[in-house]
Amino acid sequence: MNKIIIAPSILSSDFANLESEIKKLERNGADWVHVDVMDGHFVPNLTIGAPVVKALRRVTNIPLDVHLMIENPEKYIKDFALAGSDIITFHYEAAKNNVDDLIDMIRSYGKQVGISIKPKTKVSEIEKYIKELEKQLGIQLFYKKANG
Repeated sequence: MNKIIIAPSILSSDFANLESEIKKLERNGADWVHVDVMDGHFVPNLTIGAPVVKALRRVTNIPLDVHLMIENPEKYIKDFALAGSDIITFHYEAAKNNVDDLIDMIRSYGKQVGISIKPKTKVSEIEKYIKELEKQLGIQLFYKKANG
């Protein structure tokens, strides 16, 4: 049986006390810290940048799972990699024409890769990457194939 990974998002954290929020996650058994990065364009919200990831890296050893919900993710991979991300996830829809290049770029920094899709995107569009990501992460990805 595969281990279930617990990766709570810090999006609803008290940002004035982010270090103590991270320590709570550690005490309560979080495996990863999920960091939602939004640019106000790809998605309407505007959230965290690389400086926050860098600050988080200083206060925890838990893997930082950085989810880029941004346009042109290739422009920011280096910043988030150097800030201390362990896993960098980008949206397929933001990178349809250069998915393989983004995967290579993320791996060139020694980071693990994640690919995310919006609800209306068919799983079949990223299916060729699923087995590779499972092997890399050492986990089985669960997804519904109902839409594709």
